[in-house]
Amino acid sequence: MLNEGFSDDGELDDEQENQDAYDDLIVSIESEKQGLNLLIAVCDDASFRDDIIDKYEAELQPNFRPYRVILARQEPSLKSALNQLVQQEEYLRQRNPAVITMMGAEQLYFLKLGDEQSEQEKFFGYLQWTREGLREFPFAIVLWVTNQILFNLIKKAPDFWSWRNGVFRFVSKKTNAIAGKELEPIRFVFRDTELASIDTNENYSFCLPIQDLQRLIEKVEQQKGSKDPSLATLYSRLGDIYRSRLDRGESQNYQKEQELAIKYWRQAIDLNRELDLQMDLAANLNNLAGFYRAIGRYQEAEPLYQQALELTQNLLGDNHPSFATSLNNLAGLYKSTGQYSKAELLYQQALELRKRLLGDHHPDVAASLNNLALLYDQQERYHEAEPLYLQSLEIRKHLLGENHPSIAIILNNLALLYYHQKRYGEAEPLSLQAIELDKRFLGDENSEVATDLHNLALIYRAQGRYQEAESLFLQSLEIKQRLLQKAHPLLADTIYALGYMYREQGRFPEAEPLCVKALELDKQLLGDNHPYVAESLNNLAEIYRLTGRYSEAQPLYQQALDICQQVWGVNHPHTVTVRGSLADISDRLSSLR
Repeated sequence: MLNEGFSDDGELDDEQENQDAYDDLIVSIESEKQGLNLLIAVCDDASFRDDIIDKYEAELQPNFRPYRVILARQEPSLKSALNQLVQQEEYLRQRNPAVITMMGAEQLYFLKLGDEQSEQEKFFGYLQWTREGLREFPFAIVLWVTNQILFNLIKKAPDFWSWRNGVFRFVSKKTNAIAGKELEPIRFVFRDTELASIDTNENYSFCLPIQDLQRLIEKVEQQKGSKDPSLATLYSRLGDIYRSRLDRGESQNYQKEQELAIKYWRQAIDLNRELDLQMDLAANLNNLAGFYRAIGRYQEAEPLYQQALELTQNLLGDNHPSFATSLNNLAGLYKSTGQYSKAELLYQQALELRKRLLGDHHPDVAASLNNLALLYDQQERYHEAEPLYLQSLEIRKHLLGENHPSIAIILNNLALLYYHQKRYGEAEPLSLQAIELDKRFLGDENSEVATDLHNLALIYRAQGRYQEAESLFLQSLEIKQRLLQKAHPLLADTIYALGYMYREQGRFPEAEPLCVKALELDKQLLGDNHPYVAESLNNLAEIYRLTGRYSEAQPLYQQALDICQQVWGVNHPHTVTVRGSLADISDRLSSLR
């Protein structure tokens, strides 16, 4: 039975497509209990793949005994791996029904790099020339591959491909592959590889496994030495690639790829300094600082932003758009750390410089207006923030029209401003409009849409429309869980917000596990001293206070206070609020003694 998995008509969402592919896989395994049944399953997310394997192995027992085999890296022969398994298992030698899951292909290197054959080439060669030999294995064999391997397998092992009984594609956001267009800036490094003839400008999503790019850079280091200028470009690009993967939710391991992005940017910075590549140094200092800011490592970000600002001023002067960008970047950091007066001064300088250099109707001017408005919004200076948001929105509409994804960003920000002012009737239609725009341009299954739903839920929650808010929070959470890592900041946001709402409603048994989970995620992703960790600590402490568990609440308030004082200082409103909660709980405990 030939079954190519699910339809590509785009009408089904990923969850339904994956369920259909799974159902078809089960049917294909069960339909042929005797004889070779060669099935190819495709998935780019190793964790998701393992979940699928666990599920079908459990469902097929006891009719099919399950086995798992991992291909050998040096000799990735499907036939040899099967032979070895059968020799070890009397059950298989008796030709009893079994499902044999073959894994490990995703670990094989694609690029040759001077060897006689790459690991993938060996794998394809074994597949192509041992097809007849597979007849001796009368079992269901599920070979798991990635999309990148599938693309090449079809071309390089057509004989084997023709024997397939089914191909089952499982859609996932996470992947180990880099799209061709992301490799274009470092095309020079692929001159002597299989990618030399590929048009990387095409949106070829499964061009190169990321482990191959790391290995290729190691080869360049060995051939050219550690001081070659091209290496600085490679390091910087790899840092960019890792950050993009994290932002898009594609990374297989969030924390590992986070640290790899930092590692490669640091290597680029060190080499830029050593080779006196000043402009590249300024750019990479900004890149790394921006990444540190995004993950809450503010103390490490600040000196890098300051160095980048000083370098840009020395190289280009203080009357250049790049200098305005550096001012804007440092201002954003000061906003994040509650240094509002410093942030305002730099934002205003950047805005004035951009207006003078670029004119009043430029995207960078719109961005500066939005950034300054966000600062005023955060300070509760709402009447100053609103006209800036409206100006930014007007510029974007003038440049891009009414229907553009970037319009949704300003609509969301303006909706949240009205939410903060309790102007819910004005906030709701803007939020709904942002959702509609993002769904139209980005599709229903997108992290921006999930964030939009989260924001509308905040508006409903503030009005006591808890049932509507809960539905939206849960929709947002479901999308994020499908698209993002099990540990991701956007996921933590919605878990926190839902737990906060349950706490407001007095639904403490439901609130507590969510608040604990949000705290765990924040610590895991952002470290122990991030403002979000302080918020999560405070939220959980409030649950303990409201349920009379004062001795559990006190240390959490203390930890939250320590973070607030470290990040914002002793007189910041957040610090003052937590200090008051800690004093109250300490008094309660004293009275109990």
